Amino acid sequence: MAATSAKVTVTALVVITLAATFLQASASSVGKFVDDTINSNKIVIFSKTYCPYCQRAKAVFKDLKQVPHVVELDEREDGSKITDVLINIVGRRTVPQVFVNGKHIGGSDDTVAAYESGHLAKILGIETKGHDDL
Repeated sequence: MAATSAKVTVTALVVITLAATFLQASASSVGKFVDDTINSNKIVIFSKTYCPYCQRAKAVFKDLKQVPHVVELDEREDGSKITDVLINIVGRRTVPQVFVNGKHIGGSDDTVAAYESGHLAKILGIETKGHDDL
């Protein structure tokens, strides 16, 4: 009986170790995806399709005639894991989260404020001739 109990305990430890290893690998691959996405694209918006604040942030770039790389978290199986990684990077769980040239701009209000002040056009290296209020 003791031998059977020991085998069950060893088997359980192996399963727990493998599960922990898998979860770490999964988390690190999601973290790599987020880092690669931010650093490989001029403009990145982590978004949700139904979010009006996300639509507002996307409208800023449309007005600037810039095409962001958009990651729609609600359309991805790993969307919640990406959100967890973003919390560690930006300290927020909300969307949108906007990055330009690898730097975090912020959410919708931050993006609109940067747009209206001209700062966004400046960091994008583009000239603007006025803009509509969003």
